[in-house]
Amino acid sequence: MTAPLDAPLDLVGIGIGPGNLSLAALAHGLPAQGAGELATAFYDQRREFRWHPGLLLDGTTLQVPFLADLVTLADPASPWTFLNYLKHTERLHPFYLAQQLHIRSAEYDAYCRWVAGRLPALHFGHQVDAVRWNPEHGLFEVDHTRLDTDGEAEALGRTHTRNIALGIGTAPYVPDPLRPLADAPAVPVIHAADYLDHRTRILGADHITVIGSGQSGAEVFLDLLRARPAGRERLTWLARTPSFAPREHGKLGLEHFTPDYTRYFHSLPEPVRDRLIPTQWQLHKGIDPATIAAIHHELYTRTLGGGWPDTVLTPGVTVRTAGRVATTKVELHLEHTQQGTRSRLTTDAVVLATGYRERPLSRLLAGLDPYLRKDSAGRPRIDGHHRMVLAPSVTGSIFVQNADRHTHGIGAPDLGLTARRSATILNTLTGKNPYPEPTRTAFTTFGLEQREQPRPRPTVELLPLAECP
Repeated sequence: MTAPLDAPLDLVGIGIGPGNLSLAALAHGLPAQGAGELATAFYDQRREFRWHPGLLLDGTTLQVPFLADLVTLADPASPWTFLNYLKHTERLHPFYLAQQLHIRSAEYDAYCRWVAGRLPALHFGHQVDAVRWNPEHGLFEVDHTRLDTDGEAEALGRTHTRNIALGIGTAPYVPDPLRPLADAPAVPVIHAADYLDHRTRILGADHITVIGSGQSGAEVFLDLLRARPAGRERLTWLARTPSFAPREHGKLGLEHFTPDYTRYFHSLPEPVRDRLIPTQWQLHKGIDPATIAAIHHELYTRTLGGGWPDTVLTPGVTVRTAGRVATTKVELHLEHTQQGTRSRLTTDAVVLATGYRERPLSRLLAGLDPYLRKDSAGRPRIDGHHRMVLAPSVTGSIFVQNADRHTHGIGAPDLGLTARRSATILNTLTGKNPYPEPTRTAFTTFGLEQREQPRPRPTVELLPLAECP
């Protein structure tokens, strides 16, 4: 798994999430610029592929249609499609009769693991330690450590490659006021990413608080609600957003997750992009309408015997500070944005559905810092082909997966754009256009067409017609 200088790889992927798994699948067997097939290797420190294992709740579904698998929207004839997975597992006809457009989250995870288990270029149990540019040889050097089953270092390696694809993904985000509590093992404060691992412990608490109004928060709240006895739910759901709002599911609204919109967004000036992203929260942070309906139905059903469920659902609330009370309780200091009022809430367990943040690249790319070109906020500049803008002396490319929201918009982490992004990367890397770009993907024209202004016609003085005799 170490490429010598006389046989460098064409591409090394760092991290194996859906982005780089898609890239590996579409790159498999692809011709290189020269002779032979594209030489690739993908490294991840985990022992196996898993997709949000802590949130694979019973009944939860993917928020995009099954066609947004790893490859279909770039190559429907690929052997790595979800439909081919169903064929190999002898479930194609049952799926056809089920008439499902949105598959279960656990099934998407199983499909991705099926693909990962069949791609020889994937190397799990490998931690990438550093990346450097070797100007003498015109290659990137990728240092990695092979880990044993206990996660301990087993062997060191170095791979040389012409190009790199960063797919290290995102990490659970814990707001600063709650970070000391989440880091203390005796306090039951956990991120939703780890919910299933702690579900039994959380359900054993007398009072439970869920913080966060996105899809994960809604799914966790619904799971807790269904598991608690009627009249003794003891659940609080707090959200910073002004409402528990549905995600934009209108057909034209969803066109924000197309290559057309991605290109439009990338063309905007940096200050405009930065102002635009926070205003689009309902396009990607809202709740699936079906989940909202299920929550309301569960709450309404609990009123049939008289009385109301013991639940509190309050949007427009921020957590200012938090502290421990009697070791096993948590006190949250709250502020209501619209009222301008403050209050305190004592609870026995907290689930933080506070989302994810892009993992910082600074440590991994420290050796490349002199070559990186950054924007006014210190973020990597990324071109329209998902490449970091590097110094002209660097002849290789560094592509990014799900780390370019500031340049490519809210669709960057969306699974529906995963295959198309991988296709763009491979088209650029090989120079052979194996996955042609569609000329148009949306009915919406997101900007005014810039046409050349017609030149004014010269003024002509008209003479009156002579009257007919």
